[in-house]
Amino acid sequence: MSIIETWPDWVLLVVTHEMGFAKSVAHRVLFMDDGRIVEAINPEDFFSNPRHDRTMLCMRQIL
Repeated sequence: MSIIETWPDWVLLVVTHEMGFAKSVAHRVLFMDDGRIVEAINPEDFFSNPRHDRTMLCMRQIL
């Protein structure tokens, strides 16, 4: 049982550059560019179909 299952009313905010970790644990991914949130979607869509130009550029460079 994970900590998320143990305390379902908690919110955990993780700031990371580790995309594999984000993909495996996130319920929602927020992508920031120049201090602004430019994308806020579920991990499946974030990794398979990013919408913002900067998100797409980043994904091409790291994946």
